[in-house]
Amino acid sequence: MTVMTPAPVDQHEDEEMLVPQSDLTENHQPMEVVAQPETANTVENQPVEDPPSSRFTWRIENFSRLNAKKHYSEVFVVGGYKWRVLLFPKGNNVDHLSMYLDVADSASLPYGWSRYAQFSLAVVNQIHSKYSIRKDTQHQFNARESDWGFTSFMPLGELYDPCRGFLVNDTLIVEAEVVVRRIVDYWSYDSKKETGYVGLKNQGATCYMNSLLQTLYHIPYFRKAVYHMPTTENDMPSGSIPLALQSLFYKLQYSDSSVATKELTKSFGWDTHDSFMQHDVQELNRVLCEKLEDKMKGTVVEGTIQQLFEGHHMNYIECINVDYKSTRKESFYDLQLDVKGCHDVYASFDKYVEVERLEGDNKYHAEQYGLQDAKKGVLFIDFPPVLQLQLKRFEYDFMRDTMVKINDRYEFPLQLDLDRDGGKYLSPDADRRVRNLYTLHSVLVHSGGVHGGHYYAFIRPTLSDQWYKFDDERVTKEDMKRALEEQYGGEEELPQTNPGFNNTPFKFTKYSNAYMLVYIRECDKDKIICNVDEKDIAEHLRERLKKEQEEKEHKKKEKAEAHLYTIIKVARDDDLAEQIGKDIYFDLVDHDKVRSFRIQKQITFNVFKEEIAKEFGIPVQFQRFWLWAKRQNHTYRPNRPLTPLEETQSVGTLREVSNKVHNAELKLFLEVELGLDLRPIAPPDKTKEDILLFFKHYDPEKEELRFVGRMLVKSTGKPIEILSKLNKMAGYAPDEEINLYEEIKFEPSVMCEPIDKKITFRTSQLEDGDIVCFQKSPPVESIEQFRYPDVPSFLEYVHNRQIVHFRSLEKPKEDDFCLEMSRLYTYDDVVERVAQQLGLNDPSKIRLTSHNCYSQQPKPQPIKYRGVDHLSDMLVHYNQTSDILYYEALDIPLPELQGLKTLKVAFHHAIKDEVVIHTIRLPKQSTVGDVINDLKTKVELSHPDAELRLLEVFYHKIYKIFPPSEKIENINDQYWTLRAEEIPEEEKNLGPNDRLIHVYHFTKETAQNQMQILNFGEPFFLVIHEGETLAEIKIRLQKKLQVPDEDFAKWKFAFLSLGRPDYLQDSDIVSSRFQRRDVYGAWEQYLGLEHTDNAPKRSYAANQNRHTFEKPVKIYN
Repeated sequence: MTVMTPAPVDQHEDEEMLVPQSDLTENHQPMEVVAQPETANTVENQPVEDPPSSRFTWRIENFSRLNAKKHYSEVFVVGGYKWRVLLFPKGNNVDHLSMYLDVADSASLPYGWSRYAQFSLAVVNQIHSKYSIRKDTQHQFNARESDWGFTSFMPLGELYDPCRGFLVNDTLIVEAEVVVRRIVDYWSYDSKKETGYVGLKNQGATCYMNSLLQTLYHIPYFRKAVYHMPTTENDMPSGSIPLALQSLFYKLQYSDSSVATKELTKSFGWDTHDSFMQHDVQELNRVLCEKLEDKMKGTVVEGTIQQLFEGHHMNYIECINVDYKSTRKESFYDLQLDVKGCHDVYASFDKYVEVERLEGDNKYHAEQYGLQDAKKGVLFIDFPPVLQLQLKRFEYDFMRDTMVKINDRYEFPLQLDLDRDGGKYLSPDADRRVRNLYTLHSVLVHSGGVHGGHYYAFIRPTLSDQWYKFDDERVTKEDMKRALEEQYGGEEELPQTNPGFNNTPFKFTKYSNAYMLVYIRECDKDKIICNVDEKDIAEHLRERLKKEQEEKEHKKKEKAEAHLYTIIKVARDDDLAEQIGKDIYFDLVDHDKVRSFRIQKQITFNVFKEEIAKEFGIPVQFQRFWLWAKRQNHTYRPNRPLTPLEETQSVGTLREVSNKVHNAELKLFLEVELGLDLRPIAPPDKTKEDILLFFKHYDPEKEELRFVGRMLVKSTGKPIEILSKLNKMAGYAPDEEINLYEEIKFEPSVMCEPIDKKITFRTSQLEDGDIVCFQKSPPVESIEQFRYPDVPSFLEYVHNRQIVHFRSLEKPKEDDFCLEMSRLYTYDDVVERVAQQLGLNDPSKIRLTSHNCYSQQPKPQPIKYRGVDHLSDMLVHYNQTSDILYYEALDIPLPELQGLKTLKVAFHHAIKDEVVIHTIRLPKQSTVGDVINDLKTKVELSHPDAELRLLEVFYHKIYKIFPPSEKIENINDQYWTLRAEEIPEEEKNLGPNDRLIHVYHFTKETAQNQMQILNFGEPFFLVIHEGETLAEIKIRLQKKLQVPDEDFAKWKFAFLSLGRPDYLQDSDIVSSRFQRRDVYGAWEQYLGLEHTDNAPKRSYAANQNRHTFEKPVKIYN
């Protein structure tokens, strides 16, 4: 399975999508790329070879002048295969750079070729390499999907902005790292046969749940408890978590193929959107266990969850100089262990029980003793039989204001001894008779980055030496090295073998690593790895699942025998009467809703007629069957009756005669005549002169169309001769004046023309299967009275009718109201109806936004005022049509708003420590000076004559002071913050030798053996005077920033140029450093204040690195 492609899923416009490249991304874009197994070891302990790998660098000059939609790199070779990078400089139908890895020679490869690669693509930041954008994934390439990558790699606005460092001297640098892995034939692989176990199907992005469920299933004591939860035969799995889990576990135990999880997720109360969101596994584990614990209460298995997973620790604070100790006992189901800064599990446990000293300003307030020096820590009272360790691979990085994944190397042992070093992890109350020696049962792995990836599990179900990899539907045998060492994370050095590359080895970060470990205590393993068999499973459950299995087998058998049978679909007058005017308006019948028969092909049609006689109570001699035919104008009508000779043939032969397309169905119309007593009689003879016509009646007052009957007429006859019969069909007086129309076609447009009642049917070109619609002749005055006074106008309306679901743009997930409209409505018609619905007098204040069918989100740009002609244009997205529109009710008319530019400005108060966001709306031709004047009317100034300036701030640096004359039309506040502030008095009176310098906060971090500077906090300007020492400047800085002496003493000060710190001494003359002018602009030379970042995050800074984070996991039942 290369990719799970679910129905359209919620995906934010600015989130990345992993998709095969296509000019129009017609396929729904998958949420998750599902990794292929990394070489299945069918032989135990097979040595693992280093996979071939390489890095390719592509310099693209004159990038902004590339005119082609697609741009390919030169070919490079990895693993004996030819690759190239495919890039869409202006985006693949999105406002993002689109980039893919492409198999260069896919057109000339042999039939059935396939190869599997892990790869990363990057756009290098040429000013600061740490801001380079790198995305990684893996894919099995084949003829159908010969390229794979990221449609929304990075926003074009970010890429083309010269300040950002991605495009320098109009040159873009792209890097590709590719690791090619061997694969085995995926489709013919049988997990049950090879391993004795089966996998779980992936619903789209549910591999995180699959790996957890497999782990829980392979704890037999847990499985046994789930089987013993009371359920009844009346329960439905989709509404009962216990029954759904019992059903899932039973199938995992006894099925021969992979098992679906839909019933279980339905029992959680998850909609499909929940299924396609990668939740946090630990959260799902806790929520699921809490639910089961709750459902087990009052049953024979009450307390199982606690018995298996619950341990206790003691939080203590102990005073050093007085005899006082405070303790609190707490329970846990899993332990969260630090990965960062710890080389293995023992180091994490050491950190967990580390003693913290409370002294100085941080003394502990002890009852009756006041403030005291104390030590604080945690010790374990007892550990559970099944110990679940959650490794903190995902952390919030305050410096970068985003989530990051920690891929550092982190080791975990096969045997874990928590009694080591004299029981240093245990509290004095712990029972030392219990031996806390654990053996590793399962390793849950995450492969990929922080915003998506793939989950799978390595498990040894019986604690033997044989490990198995559970990767969604596929289970493979694996050796211990693959399950342990290869999941430690860190970096591996991969040799370079290809000519034409930089031949020094490069380090490749292993993005696959363990994030959860399950250990089982040695002394409890016999109880936990117990035997679970049929007798543990409730009788009703076995019966239910046996029945399900039988149905499945029956369907399978039907499918296998399909070639021996013909499906015959028989439409009758009753079907036409039931459907026309309700389900359908055009043509005569929806064949999927008529009675169908599954008949062996060799049976003669006359025998089938006997079955019809039994089914419908119509004697064989009174049945006449018509074959349907598809006409050139795409309508589908009865064409001719079966001949007596044809009725002696087999149904298989007839199906071939009737249907040139290879299709197993034979569609028939059964003509039955009824006598006066409403009993079937013999159908009238049909000569070449006779035409079978079908009649529909239209009532303009009720806007109702219905089927009223059919009739054989002579081709030489005239409509005028049958008017009384038609009036009788409609329930009118015999002499009622009626108009007749022929319904000719409806695709792509409706064609319905009047029939002249005085000329013959033949002259009007009427033939078998034609449809005549009729209505009362409307008096002239009534034409105004009805919306659709005649048949053609009504059919036109029905053809273009569209139910539109309107949603408020502020709540894009919820339908607000629905309106029935015509696809031919103009822009004005649509906004008028919406304004009417909302009770607004001015429709021009309505702004509409179209729906993106792929991301299931509003499109980023709203529809311009009268920017489209018709409703149909609003609903189309590439080649798909949606029925959703988003609306906003504006405070000013849209044409007026379109002439305005809206900016979000963060105003920093000069004295108070507060930031207020203001929305400024001014005509597009306005200047920054106009913005400042508008802002002055909205903000509180420190004194009436204060002057303001507008700055551009990005990643905690000031990139620009806007001149007051600059036009606001070109200012982009989507990616960076616009900051307004008062100009300090000292800056207005600069002496000839004074300098205005940038001052930024920073901290250092080592990543991948390189020191990186990370800026944080609010950047600002400072005036420095000639000859002023650092010591003098520090006094002013401390006063300006109001930092306590104790903290300020720990700060370091450095001159930074292009990210390199040059630390300053108190006696250094600071102005002497700021002499150089640099090509990259003033923001790359600054005075850096090095200290830890303790400030809480201001919420407005969130748009500096916007990401949507996961919804909390909820199980609703």
